[in-house]
Amino acid sequence: MKNKAGNLLSWVASSAVLIGIDQYTKALAVARLKNQQPFVILDGVFEFLYSENRGAAFGLMQGRQGFFFLIGIVVLAVAGYAMLRMPGWQEKRYHWLKLCVIMITAGAVGNMIDRVSQGYVVDFLYFKLINFPIFNVADIYVTTATALLFVVLCFYYKEEELDIFRFSKKGEAH
Repeated sequence: MKNKAGNLLSWVASSAVLIGIDQYTKALAVARLKNQQPFVILDGVFEFLYSENRGAAFGLMQGRQGFFFLIGIVVLAVAGYAMLRMPGWQEKRYHWLKLCVIMITAGAVGNMIDRVSQGYVVDFLYFKLINFPIFNVADIYVTTATALLFVVLCFYYKEEELDIFRFSKKGEAH
């Protein structure tokens, strides 16, 4: 039980730190960029540009805040389940998976905070060169963790190492 409590505590604490960074950068964007011209970092390539996203990625599903909140709750439930099922931190083999769970949690909660408190998500990072949709730090967490998760699930973990996540009756063999 001590390992599971350690997993949950580290999940919450690490996620909280990342959420804090996300919320701080969004607060800076509001204070310094809202109603201002873009802050150009590399002309024609990258700039800070304030935007309010009322939808999902790429502006899809505008105004569906309840749906996004529900998805956020599901993500938190799955993340909590995953952290409870994984071995403690002394088992280094699962560190990559834990990192992915922490980053996805932080990204989901960071954007959920915006949706609940403001009705939109603050975005401010813009790759103008390729006209990529404006995004934020929470989006970076989710995108990076999802890509890493794909890699580790396909190339790092063996199928039997993921048996810890199976729903099975007590005493039933995996």
